[in-house]
Amino acid sequence: MNAPVTTSATGSVLTFREDWPGLSNADGSRWHYLDTAATAQKPQPVIDAVTRAIGADYATVHRGVYTRSAEMTLGYEAARRRVAKFIGGHEDEIVFTRGATEAINLVAQSWGRTNLKAGDRVLLSQLEHHSNIVPWQLLRETTGIEIDVCPLTEDGRIDLDAAERMLTPRHKLVAIAHVSNVLGSLVDAGRAAELAHMVGAKLLLDGCQAVARLPVDVRALGCDFYAFSGHKLYGPTGIGALWARADLLEAMPPWQGGGSMIDRVTFERTTFAPPPQRFEAGTPAIVEAIGLAVAIDFVEQIGLSAIHAHETALVHRLREALRAYNSVTLFGPEQSAGIVSFALEGVHPHDLGTILDEEGVAIRAGHHCAQPLMDHLGVPATARASFGVYSDESDIDALLRGIERTLKIFG
Repeated sequence: MNAPVTTSATGSVLTFREDWPGLSNADGSRWHYLDTAATAQKPQPVIDAVTRAIGADYATVHRGVYTRSAEMTLGYEAARRRVAKFIGGHEDEIVFTRGATEAINLVAQSWGRTNLKAGDRVLLSQLEHHSNIVPWQLLRETTGIEIDVCPLTEDGRIDLDAAERMLTPRHKLVAIAHVSNVLGSLVDAGRAAELAHMVGAKLLLDGCQAVARLPVDVRALGCDFYAFSGHKLYGPTGIGALWARADLLEAMPPWQGGGSMIDRVTFERTTFAPPPQRFEAGTPAIVEAIGLAVAIDFVEQIGLSAIHAHETALVHRLREALRAYNSVTLFGPEQSAGIVSFALEGVHPHDLGTILDEEGVAIRAGHHCAQPLMDHLGVPATARASFGVYSDESDIDALLRGIERTLKIFG
């Protein structure tokens, strides 16, 4: 990390803002970025690593016999080991993907097509991102599987008591979010794994919102699949990972064909490389993988526990401030992982977002790729403020000033 760390007013460790070029406007003024749940800003060490990798160090991987290609291959595979260590897995269990969306589709199209048949059931939850709904619907159209939806508790958590009552031996997979991208609610992953395994089902966790905020150990969690994206973890876009138990990967067929994932090709027959290469057809996201590894180094230097404590304190302060407005409806649990969703009576979230933008504040306004959850909440959209390691109290102050202005505009 280029810059030293400091302690915020919340008592948590933060990096100096000089580490974050994206947090300044063109005129040098402060940009109050509260959309980290969509994508995180990038620290300078990640930007520098990507610049080096795509410039002075650049070469292809796995194929070249020349020195720079060999060195880039070492860097790329070191990134795989870094990702594995970060979440408590082994390097041969990490498949690089374009993101969590591709990782979940990989499971659906490879493991799902191989192991699920008509009449088998998949359990999702009411708060899932579209990326953990649509792949299973596509699979349903071709295999005849059935999809069940676990309800939520009153405060917006996945109701595992209800899941326990719903699960049967016909369920072969439970696929749920580790942390909700709308409500910030955290699931008890250990209990979810126990419930799934009691009926012989596998557990897939969508970890997009968890890995940047919470320490993750896939073996301790007891899951069978874990998916996440790099760009929400302060890394580049276009890179993510699927972790899966080695025995599951070994039994899964490839879902895309091309270079790198083969052992031997003839016109009569092709044999395939072992995992994880079997699932990485074509030239990989070399630069992005290296950038992701540096992003992981960055957050681990600060500490996931420190990041979580910092974001939790900001969530508490924002919820307390918003509760003072009679016109504000808050969604989700009091204790959430870095995310606050709310609605302002008589003001569409898009209008609020537009006015806040004029005040130099960026929030997300919309359905957040979770339309079934919006239907459950009874709203077309919410306003969502989401924090990162770089967020502080001034961001909340700016947001509240923008809300005050919005209330005056709308009377």
